[in-house]
Amino acid sequence: MIGSANLNVMIKAARKAGRSLVKDFQEVENLQVSRKGAGDFVSKADIAAENILKDELMGARPTYGWLAEEGGETPGEDPTRRWIVDPLDGTTNFLHGLPHWAISIALEHKGNIVSGVIYDPAKDEMFFAEKGTGAWMNETRIRVSARHRMIESIFATGLPFAGRADLPETLQDLARLLPATAGVRRFGSAALDMAYVAAGRYEGFWERRLHSWDLAAGIIIVKEAGGLAESMDPEASIVESGEVICANEPIFESFAKVVRG
Repeated sequence: MIGSANLNVMIKAARKAGRSLVKDFQEVENLQVSRKGAGDFVSKADIAAENILKDELMGARPTYGWLAEEGGETPGEDPTRRWIVDPLDGTTNFLHGLPHWAISIALEHKGNIVSGVIYDPAKDEMFFAEKGTGAWMNETRIRVSARHRMIESIFATGLPFAGRADLPETLQDLARLLPATAGVRRFGSAALDMAYVAAGRYEGFWERRLHSWDLAAGIIIVKEAGGLAESMDPEASIVESGEVICANEPIFESFAKVVRG
């Protein structure tokens, strides 16, 4: 697929940051004996990747705004366009040597996500989409799953950790959902969970208490793959609320009803 100039900039930036992270990931195993050492190392890897992404993206489009996990928000000269970036989604996996983490880049225009890239360097899977042009993984067009029965479907979510207050709510979600499905997965990267819904690997994904950079790229990739995505409150913005329910169209209504209780 030949994408727009902006999409090509995003893909190039993701690949460059991915090479840096893969090199650092290969060193993680040697640091497992020291919790502090490994954590500090991963933090430096995260920041280094974000710096690469910022150099590439802002270098190509210096008037755009910037919002990222490590560097926060910087308004741009062009108030209508903003990069939304997560340099390392799945940091805990990265820290433990698990090869399931991703770079997420979205371009927002006038409050709408118009382009998205989610890159999994460990597997060299590049998921991307632009408004109106479909969703892709590397050179292959992707579509959401065609399954239409909940009992045949698998879903993904995140599970609260370290005493987060939303544990009771998540356990209630699981109590309602597990008896009605073929299973629930927790792989530790919201960006890849949304990419996997787009690719038909899961039928749906839901999670609360996320950040805009976790979700932004996944929104357009899911929608361009033929899926549906909403906030827990269907009237709210996914990016602003940090909550998402996404699924293929046949499953969405039933799935959302269960998750929303």
